[in-house]
Amino acid sequence: MTGVGENEDQYLWLEEVTSDRALDWARAHNEVVIDRFASSDRFTELESRILAMLDTDTRIAYPGRRGRWLYNFWRDGEHAKGLWRRTTFAEYAKDDPEWEVLIDLDALAADEDENWVWGGAAVLRPEQSRALISLSRGGADAKVVREFDIDTKTFIAPEDGGFYLPEAKSEIRWIDLDSVYVGTDFGPGSLTDSGYPRIAKRWRRGTPLTEAEIVFEGEPSDVAVSAGYDRTPGYERHFVGRATDFFNEEVFLLESDGTLRHIDVPTDASESWYKDWLLVRLKQPWEIGGATYPSGALLGMNFERFLSGARDFDILFTPDEHTALHGYGWTENHLLLITLEDVQTKLHVLTPGPDGWTREPLADAPPMATTSVMNLDPLEGGDEFMLSTSGFTSPTTLMSASVGGATEVLKKEPEFFDAAGVETEQFFATSDDGTRIPYFVIRHRDSKNKPGPTVMSGYGGFEVSRTPAYSGASGMGWLERGGTWVMTNIRGGGEYGPEWHTAVQKANRHKVYEDFAAVAKDLVARGITTHDQLGAVGGSNGGLLMGVMLTRYPELFGAIVCQVPLLDMKRYHLLLAGASWIAEYGDPDKPEEWEYISKYSPYQNTDPARQYPPILLTTSTRDDRVHPGHARKMAALLESQGRDIWYYENIEGGHGGAADNKQSAFQAALIYEFFANTLIK
Repeated sequence: MTGVGENEDQYLWLEEVTSDRALDWARAHNEVVIDRFASSDRFTELESRILAMLDTDTRIAYPGRRGRWLYNFWRDGEHAKGLWRRTTFAEYAKDDPEWEVLIDLDALAADEDENWVWGGAAVLRPEQSRALISLSRGGADAKVVREFDIDTKTFIAPEDGGFYLPEAKSEIRWIDLDSVYVGTDFGPGSLTDSGYPRIAKRWRRGTPLTEAEIVFEGEPSDVAVSAGYDRTPGYERHFVGRATDFFNEEVFLLESDGTLRHIDVPTDASESWYKDWLLVRLKQPWEIGGATYPSGALLGMNFERFLSGARDFDILFTPDEHTALHGYGWTENHLLLITLEDVQTKLHVLTPGPDGWTREPLADAPPMATTSVMNLDPLEGGDEFMLSTSGFTSPTTLMSASVGGATEVLKKEPEFFDAAGVETEQFFATSDDGTRIPYFVIRHRDSKNKPGPTVMSGYGGFEVSRTPAYSGASGMGWLERGGTWVMTNIRGGGEYGPEWHTAVQKANRHKVYEDFAAVAKDLVARGITTHDQLGAVGGSNGGLLMGVMLTRYPELFGAIVCQVPLLDMKRYHLLLAGASWIAEYGDPDKPEEWEYISKYSPYQNTDPARQYPPILLTTSTRDDRVHPGHARKMAALLESQGRDIWYYENIEGGHGGAADNKQSAFQAALIYEFFANTLIK
């Protein structure tokens, strides 16, 4: 192993996030990047086009349904920080709906002299008279929570009895108007090693937070604990959860006397309930009640029968070699399923009845696109829902629908780039162990005549599935320039169910990188590109992927963009939320696990004797999930070796990389300009 060895990290000072020395270092590198890639007329034009796309009011205002109200958070050129607003369904269906503005975040930030970034709203139902508003400074994961009176459109100050939490990675959920469940930083010992709440409390209005009643405590080694309340009329249930690692959670019903009733399903399964029904989605085979249920299956049973000891589940979905469950949710009377068949969506409706469950197709989903079900509201929305369909070259269409009823187009997103002649194809590469790895290729039909500049993207972790979606920025910045875009579906995601992920955890992590490298080789073998013309991009866990491509497979690429990455896997678990990912990567403090992590950790595996392609590393000072020290230290190390390294740090923005549309447009344009300068000869 080369690179930085143990006890010799000369760049630890770059982990001091807001120290003057580290920030001066970052700003100096920013100036070099801006001068090189962000000063041309071409860059300015692209940045302006992307910003205009993000700011235009012709975009779809995607709503979140809560009973009769559709809520939306909206940014445009006049409202850079955004508006939280709502309207009715009848009004939303109009071409130019009238919105009731609840919070003007730009005005709030100006009045309070804070760089507030929207973090979400929890609306009290069914009254919808109050909301718990989460706001972050600069886009961090840590947020301030404040109670908001929707009727008067004012915040309720703590001294007036309003619920308020200072900046922390908190969990807060309504019980009723005068009480909430809360997990936050209560002081020393109240957080897990991962920095999330270890204690859940019931907090009553008018009492200090210090007097809130403890309802559940986890262990410091847990990822987080939480508590909540299901307010379904006639089925009210209090519950608590203890996430023992990123993928395992114990869930309990909280009885009125304070006792806990364990929902005894595998801890890595996903359980949910609605009225009489308990649903369990498995991540591993489960042998119970004389039957063995396969990994990836969705099971259903009457909840009370389950609590009484029955285990004879109905199998609502069974995966196969090509098909996995992508999502599911209830209307008032039906269960909707979204499946992926070789990474393309299919929709189904299941209906429980006295003789069991029936299953029928729900709606047609176009190929090479993703169709999602939105705005299910089983308590107040009946069997209505919305469908959203998007493809690489097809802007989103939003439709209203109902089970057994008509489907009507509500909104259509405009086209933001010239997609004439651009086609989408799906191919399969073969990884080192023989596994077929799907990927999509998006290019102009005229590009098929010879190899051309190509950018491939990847993630490969945490069971996150990547499916086709429209991207105006990549269309403007890359496809219109004649480039080819590639989206990979490497293992680590969930495109083929839980085993697509579990097969590459910890000691088998190397297979993720072999998959991505296999696609890179396949692109060249098919004549789509050459190694000198091939770029790669990924962020967060995908940034780790890029770091491994740079250090292990540098000969496969002509350029790499590595965003908000993990790179120092010797120390990742000690930085910010890193401890919560040990179940994914392993524990570097255990010699037997560091043995396999050490073989790919990019920061420990740079080799001065090997040629590396140009790399652009980006991160955010306010990223409190993946520490900016990863990118900073890697940039400094590569720079010391004389590499072609470029580094840009957004001083705001959090893990998402940007706190507003202007920052988003700048960073998107920067990436495509970097690839244009390095791959287009």
